[in-house]
Amino acid sequence: MTAYILRRLWQMAPTLFGVILLVFLLFNWVGGDPAYILAGKMSNAAEIANIRTQLGIDQPYYVQLGIFLKQVVTFNFGNSWATSEAVSQIILTRLGPSLTVLIPLTIIETVVAILLALWIAFKRGSLTDRGVLIACTVGMSVSILVYIILGQYVFAYKFGWFPVQGWGDNLAENLFKYSVLPILIALAVGIAPNLRLFRTFVLDEVNQDYVRTARAKGVTERRVKSVHVLRNAAIPIITHVMSNLPALLIGAFLIERFFSIPGIGREVILAVERSDFPVIKAITVYVAIATMFFNLLTDLLYKAVDPRVHFN
Repeated sequence: MTAYILRRLWQMAPTLFGVILLVFLLFNWVGGDPAYILAGKMSNAAEIANIRTQLGIDQPYYVQLGIFLKQVVTFNFGNSWATSEAVSQIILTRLGPSLTVLIPLTIIETVVAILLALWIAFKRGSLTDRGVLIACTVGMSVSILVYIILGQYVFAYKFGWFPVQGWGDNLAENLFKYSVLPILIALAVGIAPNLRLFRTFVLDEVNQDYVRTARAKGVTERRVKSVHVLRNAAIPIITHVMSNLPALLIGAFLIERFFSIPGIGREVILAVERSDFPVIKAITVYVAIATMFFNLLTDLLYKAVDPRVHFN
């Protein structure tokens, strides 16, 4: 396994370089000249030239690419153009709030979707199965904005069960007070597509020969579901969950924006609005790195779930 991990880490190098090169080209050729953005409307040629010198964008492209590579390796992307705060500090302070919401959400959403998928898959074609599928279709047709606005109005404003917005400095307070309603709303949004997908994974296994053989041997239905079917359906489920984890950090910007959660998603939106290129570039590269490492972790989980998987 060690040799496999080292080989996969080595294979990540060209992929990461391709991502870095693509980000560099996009921000230098498509993004425009940042000196004009920083100088503002009331500027002159001398100020623009001075800013270009400070940023190093008056250098040849290969020199700028070398600077960008050094920033990635040292995890030092300089300071934010909007707030003058270190980009690394921005990411570290924004990552905690995002994970406070996303980790419990991912665990609860995955467990609930798996349990419901196992339940309705063994009732395929029944009234319960059709009713759940109809409810999932309706739930997927409703915009997340409707869930957020309705949830804030009913559960926060009308009943007063949760705060409408806010974030504190204490982890327990954030987890059990400010994160509860965002997690419930995100769960209501994400459970329908996951349930439909996981149901399909389970149905692919229910009709296999090994399930009929287990039943013929007198294995209980609970064991058939929890051991035989679930273990074999776990591979595509793990693939789906792990591949979505990096995207969740960016995709949760609506939840973070409406609930004033100072997370990564909200920071990306603010950076785009401010044309804060250092923050956008850093988060883009870090998400790419996280995606590659989650892919590696997914392969390792395959082996833990299914001993038949071999690393070549």
